[in-house]
This record gives sequence, structure tokens and C-alpha cells, in this order.
Amino acid sequence: MAYDWHSVRVGGGGFAPGVVFSPVEPGLAWLRTDMGGAYRWDAKAGRWLALQDGVSEGSYMGIESLAADPVDPGTVYLAAGMHWSLPSAIFRSTDYGRTWRVTPVPFRMGGNENGRGLGERLAIDPFDHDRLFFGSRHQGLWTSADAGATWHKAASFPLAGLGVPTDPRATHGGLSFVVFDPQVKGRLFVGSADPGTPPLLRSDDGGQTWHAVPGAPDDGLLPVKAAIGSDSVLTVAWCDGIGPNGITRGAVWRFDPARGAWRDVTPLKGKDAPAGGYMGVSVAASDPKTIAVSTVDRGYPVDTVWLSHDGGAHWDALYKRSVRDVSATPFLDFDGKANFGHWIAGLAIDPFDADHAAYVTGATVYATHELEQPGTLHWAPWTRGIEQTAIITLTSPTGGAHLVSGFGDIAGFRHGDLKVSPPHMHLNPFLSNTNTLDYAGRAPRMMVRSGSVHARVVPDTSLAWSADGGNSWTPLHVPAGTPHADGSPLPEQTGDAAITVSADGRTFLAETDVPRFTRDRGAHWQVAKGLPSRVRVTADKVDARRFYAIDFAKGRIVRSDDGGAHFHAVAGKGLPADLSAAHFTNREAPAPLLAEPGRAGALWLNLGGGLWHSVDFGKSWARTGETISVERYGLGKAAPGRREPALYALGAINGLRAIWRSDDGGESWVRINDDAHQWGMRIRVISGDPRRFGRVYIGTDGRGIVYGDPVNTPVKGEE
Repeated sequence: MAYDWHSVRVGGGGFAPGVVFSPVEPGLAWLRTDMGGAYRWDAKAGRWLALQDGVSEGSYMGIESLAADPVDPGTVYLAAGMHWSLPSAIFRSTDYGRTWRVTPVPFRMGGNENGRGLGERLAIDPFDHDRLFFGSRHQGLWTSADAGATWHKAASFPLAGLGVPTDPRATHGGLSFVVFDPQVKGRLFVGSADPGTPPLLRSDDGGQTWHAVPGAPDDGLLPVKAAIGSDSVLTVAWCDGIGPNGITRGAVWRFDPARGAWRDVTPLKGKDAPAGGYMGVSVAASDPKTIAVSTVDRGYPVDTVWLSHDGGAHWDALYKRSVRDVSATPFLDFDGKANFGHWIAGLAIDPFDADHAAYVTGATVYATHELEQPGTLHWAPWTRGIEQTAIITLTSPTGGAHLVSGFGDIAGFRHGDLKVSPPHMHLNPFLSNTNTLDYAGRAPRMMVRSGSVHARVVPDTSLAWSADGGNSWTPLHVPAGTPHADGSPLPEQTGDAAITVSADGRTFLAETDVPRFTRDRGAHWQVAKGLPSRVRVTADKVDARRFYAIDFAKGRIVRSDDGGAHFHAVAGKGLPADLSAAHFTNREAPAPLLAEPGRAGALWLNLGGGLWHSVDFGKSWARTGETISVERYGLGKAAPGRREPALYALGAINGLRAIWRSDDGGESWVRINDDAHQWGMRIRVISGDPRRFGRVYIGTDGRGIVYGDPVNTPVKGEE
């Protein structure tokens, strides 16, 4: 079945560790992200184009490095691999990223690990552009002589690497960058960010022989990024860690290979230098003495870009004379006027226009066309077309905005217009991760949410409610629970306590250690008797008296008929005796039990990939959809003439993992995505729209929210 697919617009939102301008075609740029694939800037269209939406291997959405060909502008390479335990490959395109040749490789990558801001690790020989080198994290230096089709380890290179870690939480910096000198045939440099190794190695014969470059900083700093100018001078950024967090010291040094001499050009140094390091580096093509470097992890006074026009003798801290217009992506102003940014790992000056420069942050990409100008510098997000976020949850209510989302890192939004970046994130309280969302089926502007922060404990409360469809929120506090004997925090302190709202919007039920409900917006709470601790509750979307949950300890469905005050077992006739396949411990996992928006007592249950349906308030169940193994599923408006809701699922049929729709209660399914729309198949949540037949929302883990409509379906305004 043919579908039109689009991105829900937020604009950026995540970490893009590297931005690269083409050295041979004006107006062409490339961007790599840590979990959302690679992008190409289309100057004619004025937008970034996602290049890997057709990828089905999720690991390939984490881009470790990117290399733009120095001869053919349409040729580009990606080093793709999310984590050292997952598959890795080299991608090559000769048509600007429209199609790819994918070569699985034996060396492991970490596109979404610590150290992902290092680079670029992948480099193309400007004198023989079929020849490439890749500096790996764990397994030394690798090379290809046939445009990346085959690879072998560079035998003469003296650093073999530290080997693949055994701890899944560990990684290595490894070989942090490979840089060719475009002026001198055969000359290249390789940095090593593994402590205790020579930090910089040099070859003057194309990699046949190598020697360590003496004289570099020897106080525990690691080379993290480098750039070379037309005068062959190498500028290197140094840090005491690989980042993006935890860096406390840094430096900037320049190496002149003609003299064999280093020069310390660190913008701020000495005992009074603020904490933090340096990472992004760029040299202007028009003038090798014009260099820019970025700080990283410098919370005080602020991270910034430093600019020098005399090779580092004098520096200009650009934050002091910069302003940012974030009107296109206003969420960046969530804590006041958007500052210069953080995690500034990537930095580039356009080789065809020294006024045009860009740098990345942990939430966006900024660009200016005034870099060389005196006075105030104006920056704006350069993110049109980029949706690089992890979605935890989403819901499509029966009224109000058609979509309300819960993101990782940036909380989530009420999406009144899917084509416009929302005016603000979920605030009051601001919880960086929204873990659950629910709306009242008969009063859909009444909503509740739960969330967490990056710290172990939420500072104030992990719960909130809204009376205007998620536009504004009010904190919701539950009574202090009994402290755990082992000292671990309570679920309401961590964001593990989900929250549900009754169909009429009058009752909130919080899934704390001792589940409680309130009928007066949190002024008073009562214990929900008979409801097991720490289960996911589902509210009936029509009957306000009914709530449902799975009692995993006793293997049964429980239900409340009095608005959450008491729960009792229901027959659950037809269900297997073992319901443990629906059990989950991850607070971000979608609920296995869903209630139909338009029919009281109509429930759906995903039990280990099998779908079950009840129309009598959970008393009896029937298996449906036996041809599909479901991972994620959601409900939408029924097809014309049908009673059952449209079902949408991420699942497998005959071994094909795809997005499917069923209009007949799960008896038959049709695929609605295609090979060009897979998004790494990193999908965390899926839902139909209860007001628009055929509309499906998909929350990806790295490519934001995508939505689809059947081809040739007219789409009206979103509200």
C-alpha cells in the first residue's frame, strides 16, 4: 500500500558531531549525526536531505565519520556503526547520497559512544581519491585502495589499538583523526586519543612508513580533532578526555611540518583558564592564518567559538558579539534566550565563502554568513530538514492537537501544526525525558505525563497534568512514600511511576510503590486497593469507571469498576495462563494493553508478539493477527464501514520486518512503508490517529517523528 511520508517538524534537536563542506563544489555540505544517519545540504531546495532513511540496519544510523571526496563532489563516504557490539560498514555514494554501496567491515565503530565528536577518522587521499584510511577506535589503522570496497589493516602502522572492550559500557578513543596534506603528496597525519601512546604520527610516503611527531603537549592531553591549511600547518585541538562530557582541560597547538616545530596557540591558558577543553577546528581555505576552534564542556562562562586571523597569535571570543535568532526552532529558548550552545564538537568554515561558517551543538546546528565581518555576528539554526531526536512516547488524542509527543532530552511537544516547530517544550516541570503520556478519552484536553531527568532523582516531581491539551502543564505531587530499605529512590522520584487519567478526566492514577489516585488534581490522594505495585495501568477511553492492568505476580487481568478505588480479577477467558510476555521493566516501554478510543470495554493486548482482543471489559479474549509477530502497535480510526479500529504495527510477517496496517481487526495486514522509508527500523512507538483514517505516527529512535498518509489522501489543517 502506497503511503506519503513526512517528518514532524521540530528542527535538529540532537547531537550532530560533524559538519563538513565539500572542498570542490560551492553550496554543498554534509552532516553526520550520532543516531539519525547522515544529511546533505541541498542549496537549491534550501534544506537538508536525510540520506539513510532506506537503511534497515539500526546500527548504521550512528555515523562515526564522514569524508567528502576532494575530486568528485558527488562522492561521499560514511563510516557507520552505532556501538562496538553492533554491525559496522563503510557506505559509498557517487550520486550525492541518493544510492549507496554498503561494505560491512570487521573493525568496530562507536557512532553513538563517548568520543563521537572526535575526527574525522575517515580520510581520502587527495592525490589518489580511490585510496582511503580509517582510524578505528579499537583495532588500529585500516586502508582501502579501491574506493572502500575492500579494507585491510595498515601493517606498518605502529599502533595496533587497545582491542574491543569486554564491558559494554566502555569504549576507547582510538585513532581520533586522519588528515592528508593536500599540498604534499604522500603526507598524512594520524592522531591517537588512547592514553600512553604517541599522540601524533606522521607519514611522508603515503603510509608506507610512520614516525611519531615529537614535541606535542605531554601533560595528559589527547589530540581529538585537527585541520590542515593550504600552508601545510596542522592545527590540533587537545582535551584531557574524549567527551562529549567530562572534559576539564584542553589546548590548541599548531604543527609546522616544514620546520618540525610546534606552537602553543591556546586562546585561554594558564592556571586561571576556565575548566573545559577544545574540540572543533577549521582553517579557512582563503587564508591559512584564519583559524577557528571551539570549546567543549566549558560551562563557565560559556562554550564558544574562538576566531583568529593571525594563526592563533590573537583570538576573538565570538560569544561576546554573537546573537542567535531561533524563531524557526523556538524550543531552543526554553531556559531563556538561547546561549551559544554546548558539545561544540563540529566546526567548519565554508571553503568557498569565509563569511559562511557552521558549528554543531548537542541540540542544533548554527550557521552565520558574517564570520569575517566586524560587529555583531548573527547566527541561526541551520536545521531545515534535520530531525534528529529520540522519541520515547506519543499520543494522538480524540480532540485538540492531533499529536502530543514525549522526547528524550528535549521533553516533547504539543504539535498543533506538524509542519511548524512547536513554540515550546513541555515545561512546569521540565523533565528532559517524557516517559508516558495519557489523555482522557471523553475530555481529551485533559492530559497527564510522567518523566525523568538525566540525574538519578527528579528534583521536584516526575508527574504533571494539563487542562489544555498539553500546551501548558501543572506539577502534580504525590504523598511521600515509604523509603526503600536499600536506600534506592522511590519510583515517583526517578520517573518510573507512570500516570493514567480516566475517560472523563476527573481521576488521575499514579503507579507509585503503593498506587494512588486523586480526584481533585492532587490535593488529596487515596490508595488504589487491589492494584499491584509498579504495573502499567490502562484507562478505558469511554467508561470513566474502568481501569485495567495486568497482575503479573498472579498471571491475571485486574479491573476497577469504581474509578480506580478498587481493583479485582476478571476472568480473562481465552488468554494463556502465562502473561509474563507482556511484562516490562523499562519505564520507557510502550504499554502492552490499549483501550479503543470509541468503544467502552474494547481492549487490545500485545502478548509476546501475539495480539489479543476483548470487547467485554476484559472478561473474554480472542487471538487475532496470527500471521504477524508484533513488536509495537497502535490504534487508529476505523476504515469506512468497519467497526474495529485500524491497527498499525511494527512487526514481522514471513520474516519481513516492516510497518503494517490492518483494517479488519488483525486478520489481514498490508505493508505501508517501503524500502526507502525504514529509518534504521529503530522504532520505539507507533500510533494511528483516532480522527483521521489511514494516518499513522511513528516515533523513531534517532530520526524524530515521521507520519504517513495513504497516497492521494487530502490532508486538512491539524486542528
